[in-house]
Amino acid sequence: VVPNSAFGILNGRRTTSANGQFRGDRPAGVVQTLPMDVSEHLAAPDEHLDPVIAATYDRSLADRFSPETVAATVEFLAALAGDGPVVEFAVGTGRIALPLAATGVPVFGIDFSEPMLAELQRKPGADRVALTVGDMTTARVCSDASLVYLVFNTIGNLRTQRQQVACFRNAAAHLRPGGRFVIENGTPQIHRLPAGESILAVDVSPQHLGFDEYADRVNQILISHHSFVEGGKVRVLSGAFRYVWPSELDLMAELAGMTLEARWSTWRRDPYSADSPSHVSVWRKGKHGG
Repeated sequence: VVPNSAFGILNGRRTTSANGQFRGDRPAGVVQTLPMDVSEHLAAPDEHLDPVIAATYDRSLADRFSPETVAATVEFLAALAGDGPVVEFAVGTGRIALPLAATGVPVFGIDFSEPMLAELQRKPGADRVALTVGDMTTARVCSDASLVYLVFNTIGNLRTQRQQVACFRNAAAHLRPGGRFVIENGTPQIHRLPAGESILAVDVSPQHLGFDEYADRVNQILISHHSFVEGGKVRVLSGAFRYVWPSELDLMAELAGMTLEARWSTWRRDPYSADSPSHVSVWRKGKHGG
């Protein structure tokens, strides 16, 4: 736990380089701050629309691209996909879609960030993924998918409950009867906060400082603050997300005509418990379409 006053990037503040650019005129660790409240974070464009963020995305999340992490995710999804087709919401730079498509399953990818899709299209095997620029709450690419999936906490990119419900309904509309919707998401960690505090450290290392700020507990808004250190320069960004509990996601699934089939703490199917920091949940559409 980090006191709210400990860092300039925290407590509703951002650095002058919040657009994601590398700051070359300041030594690592020096932070200049400007006020930025929750409403400003919510009004700011999604960080993934920034070409600079897209270009450095894979490198800044290297642990998520490890062969072990990717293989476990792909193995889990491929076992549910059958012959497909499969749809990935928020496909990004193709971390999962590309190796999944390489198994022979037809894969569609939807993302509203053209810079992220441009990064995907530069990679080997990109021609195996049918890409669509669009919003995962409304864009429709098929109606007979065996599997729709959404990984790495991306349901939180939808910043209202209404949008998250719409995402579930759109997933159900893509699925054939008996098809499955899979989400990987963090479990809110509010229980770890001492009284009066709102910030938790999620990663403190020589190359990265990451902090989650539970900034609005009424509307369930979390500000994720990150400082990346590369070559003596610091790239700082902050983004707003809506955190959501597994039980709330289960209700969203029910509203969309799906029911919970399984919940695990990891892609390797480790048991989920009250202490699990994240979950992989599987909901199934009714065999008669509802």
